Amino acid sequence: MHYNYSFKIYTTVSNLPDSWNQIATENKFLQTAYLRVLEESAPSNMECFYIGIFKDHKHIGVALAQYLNLNKLESFGERDKCFKTAIRNFVFKNFASHVLFMGNNMITGQNGYAFSKEMNFETISKINLNCAIELTNYFKKQSIKIHIVSFKDFYKECAVELKKFSFNPFYEFRTQPNMILKLQNDWKTNEDYIGALTKKYRDQFKRSQKKCEGIEIRELDLEEIEKLESRIYELYHFVAKHAPFNTFFLAKNHFTTFKRQLKEQFVVVGYFLDEKLVGFHTLLLNGNVLETYFLGYDEQVQKEKMLYLNMLYNMTFYAIQNQFKKIIFGRTALEIKSSIGAKPITMSGFLYHKNKWINKNIDKIFKNLEPELVWQQRHPFK
Repeated sequence: MHYNYSFKIYTTVSNLPDSWNQIATENKFLQTAYLRVLEESAPSNMECFYIGIFKDHKHIGVALAQYLNLNKLESFGERDKCFKTAIRNFVFKNFASHVLFMGNNMITGQNGYAFSKEMNFETISKINLNCAIELTNYFKKQSIKIHIVSFKDFYKECAVELKKFSFNPFYEFRTQPNMILKLQNDWKTNEDYIGALTKKYRDQFKRSQKKCEGIEIRELDLEEIEKLESRIYELYHFVAKHAPFNTFFLAKNHFTTFKRQLKEQFVVVGYFLDEKLVGFHTLLLNGNVLETYFLGYDEQVQKEKMLYLNMLYNMTFYAIQNQFKKIIFGRTALEIKSSIGAKPITMSGFLYHKNKWINKNIDKIFKNLEPELVWQQRHPFK
């Protein structure tokens, strides 16, 4: 790397350079309002670092890194209560419990860094790697040995380029794809979207609507979110605990903090049955992209009322009514998301292990820990 590039690692948002948001202007997930959400309500096993990148002392880039201590986790997901889970938990505790993510492990998408001008991939890969080395040394001084360094979430074309440079020796992994729905230009109303569906999927929509009768759906303001904080957390926690695999659980005050910091840019929608909150979903307005964030529900009500499917339709309608270009639905529940029109977009990550033997065999180990997901993509449009 040419020595005219330098970077500075910050641990508090209040110390960030004034120019930070001008550089992060395109991405809400790198702006200081969101970084404050992380600072005030990150998961208890996570530490966040904010990286300023400079060229000839001029501030030109911002990046995010997260350290996760998986020893502090109550569970890695309760999907497979079996021998495989026991082995996986042993492996994680002893060889993968201290993980450094260059990027944001809490969301899906390319949200790790931003620059004020076009940068070549050689420089991006070098800066990322140098930041990772610096942070690894920072933890070493605290007697914490980082097991794994992971560079998270790159779209295919970026991954191909990064692989030509400093990322070349690292193991490239692909987890579940990011489900993205691009909104068609002629969808001006909900009816336009419903009209674009084939009969089979129009019937699915009608059936889900009928099932959802009796549920009151409304956007919650800050006061209501504060009042319902523990119930919101309970519903979120149920879903998170039953996810296939987990590396963190949100803090109890996370959604309240998020609403307080991002105001109308963060939307929380509540689902009520007999005036009791039985589900919620959240959205982040990120320029012309609608990002779906965490949700939660009561399992019994979700089954009876097709709550999750209705949430997906409601998010889609929100995007149409507010003229967004696309919706990022993230990973998980791939088939049901594809049934409302979202398409899988492959994303790559890169990682290396600090143990040389493990690093050499990382591809075999990785493949055994997370089985290949078999799912059927749906094609709901005419």
